[in-house]
This record gives sequence, structure tokens and C-alpha cells, in this order.
Amino acid sequence: MTKHELRRSALEARKALTEEAVADFSLAIANKLLNLPIWTYKVYHLFMSIAQQKEVQTDPIITLLQAKDKIIAVPKMQPKGELKHYLLEDETRFEQHRFGVPEPVNAKEIAAVEIDVVFVPLLCFDADGNRLGYGKGYYDKFLAQTKPGALFIGLSLLEKTEVALEPEAHDVRLHYAVTPSTVYRFNS
Repeated sequence: MTKHELRRSALEARKALTEEAVADFSLAIANKLLNLPIWTYKVYHLFMSIAQQKEVQTDPIITLLQAKDKIIAVPKMQPKGELKHYLLEDETRFEQHRFGVPEPVNAKEIAAVEIDVVFVPLLCFDADGNRLGYGKGYYDKFLAQTKPGALFIGLSLLEKTEVALEPEAHDVRLHYAVTPSTVYRFNS
């Protein structure tokens, strides 16, 4: 199966989920995060969900991070497939980007090297922690800019694919992937 076919298959599987299932699965993922050894870190990067793509709803994770007094950074897409990162604070406002991504408009920027834990959006992942996203390369570039020792945690409504993903030179593997039913740990 090609990456294009796998991408299409994962998008179709997510599209088939009901809104109720997406909400329930998202809450289950947030609860599973409580069992990971990640809570001594300070700065966490979290994507803002694209509702029409039926992505993992990140509101429960935001609530969890705020309850633990963590610093939260959210992304904003830039030209040439890059992301900038901004602090999520009470006064942060959002606008819809052309892909339907909520992006901050009045927030303070934070450098990628200050981020300790990155929650990574993805379509699917394999048994080795290789991930497949939308194919635009935003997260590949971002993950390569983080500090040594930063943790990458993929969040997926779907379980791992049995298809081995052939990584490319620029691909960055996950340390963990969390689904509604399972936490996967990878040797990165």
C-alpha cells in the first residue's frame, strides 16, 4: 500500500466515525496521557483540532495541562511548510486558517527549542513509531528544530497500521503513540 493509499484509507476511517465517537475517543486519549512519564516537563506543544477532519479533540488535553499548571504552546502555519509556536493564555484569540486550523492571532511567540513535549497530529502510525500525516511536512520540520531530549507523542483515533511505513530521510519517529485503547512506546 502506498502512502497516498494509506492516507486516503485513514481519512476514510476517521470520516466514518460519529461525532460522539470522536468525543469519547478523544477523552479516552486524554485519560491515557495521565499514565505517561511526561509530567515533570514544563512546556507542551499541542495542535488545535480540525473539527471537519475529525481529528483528536484537544480540548480535554488543554484542560489537563492547565490543571497541572503546564505552559502550552500552539502552532501557527507559516509559508514554506513551517510552524511558529505561541503561548496559549486566557486572552489568546483564534481565527480559522484556510485549512480549517484554528490559529492564534494575539499570542506571544515561543521558540521550538523551548518545547519539552510535542503532541503530534497524525493520520496513522506503524509498529516502529513511524507516522503518516497529511503530507505537507509541517511537523517534520518542527520536530527537527526541538531540543535534544524532547518527547514526541502521536495522538490517533485509529490503532496502529499493520503496514510498515517506509521513513524518508527527513521523517522523525515518535516516542509514544496514544489511541483510545492503547499506549504504544517506541525505541527512538
